[in-house]
Amino acid sequence: MSNSSGQRIPVNRYGLTEVYSPADAKPNVDVIFVHGLNGDPHNTWTSEVSKVFWPSQLLPPVLEDEKARVLVYGYDANVTSFTDGVSKDKIHNHAETLVADVYSNRKLRKAGERPIIWVTHSLGGLVVKRALIHSSEIRGVRTEHLRSVFVSTYGVLFLGTPHHGSDIAQWGNRLEWICSVVLPKKIVDTEPQLVDALKTNNETLQNIDRQFAQLMTRFHIYFFHEGKPTNLKGTLRFIVDETSASPTAPDVERAVIQADHSHMCKFENDSAPGFERVVVGIQRYAEEAPATIAQRWETEKKERSTAIQAEAAELYSSRTSRSPAGHGLTASAASVKATPESASSSTYGGSSLGRQHKALPPAEGQASFDENWILEDVTNDKSMA
Repeated sequence: MSNSSGQRIPVNRYGLTEVYSPADAKPNVDVIFVHGLNGDPHNTWTSEVSKVFWPSQLLPPVLEDEKARVLVYGYDANVTSFTDGVSKDKIHNHAETLVADVYSNRKLRKAGERPIIWVTHSLGGLVVKRALIHSSEIRGVRTEHLRSVFVSTYGVLFLGTPHHGSDIAQWGNRLEWICSVVLPKKIVDTEPQLVDALKTNNETLQNIDRQFAQLMTRFHIYFFHEGKPTNLKGTLRFIVDETSASPTAPDVERAVIQADHSHMCKFENDSAPGFERVVVGIQRYAEEAPATIAQRWETEKKERSTAIQAEAAELYSSRTSRSPAGHGLTASAASVKATPESASSSTYGGSSLGRQHKALPPAEGQASFDENWILEDVTNDKSMA
């Protein structure tokens, strides 16, 4: 496998692998590919005919002006990893790991606020949806850095991902068809309990569908559905039909790729069916994302600053109501202080709720709380007891 210049790049089976980065400039956006059930970070995106690995060989020339970095993500995607088994909601486990890996990779490169564009295939789209749900819900002081993945995400391209799950029976059948396509026949025939487990996991998958629907308006979404059926034991069938893969929703894009479910994510060359639609979607998102995401980060930091100041005011009011007039607010030996200025430049957004603070006036005799007061961490300050 090689990049656009012909240089061979090894792809890690698990975790993130950078397969392309502009040599002459700092990247402006990260494009991350996530495979689906029984997929592989290399083979899922590689043509079986030409052996072209399009994320590194066909995509970079298109994104030359946008200065995009391209990464592929690998994880344990066998059928057992998508079923409940002993551990409930293993998709959530995959999502947590994905968020942590993306954060760590970008943190090391001082790129925590760089825009993200996701490209997903099949059930990999469910992992990304669950990852964005997880990241969006983070508010804890010690984990708020992981919220950066949600804040930085600009768009998602879903290739053959089953979204519509209102018909529970049909949802289970659809998952069984996906198994039949991507799993070796030996597993499907000899270990039917694994397929049954995936089918019965449809409640978890539908919950992801419902939760993500509440976030969709924040992102640019492009749905792609397969244009050719797959031969399943002599029957031609659309594995994830148009209704499921490209549901009708306000302000989203929808298109067909004239290939079957397994091959809709593999492009032999830049003339392959669907290639231009997909890469132009990525290119457009990459061009638009930097300005939009910069504004979102500015808003995120302002909201964090406001939350910290509001919490300080509340704590000050609570403290003074329990103390003799004018007494009770004294400096402590706490090591962490946050002013409005430092709060607004915090690395990542999110509420500071859960941390104990007290408000300190900048000078003796200050009569009321204002934005110049200091919020001091007194989590370990026994004087607050």
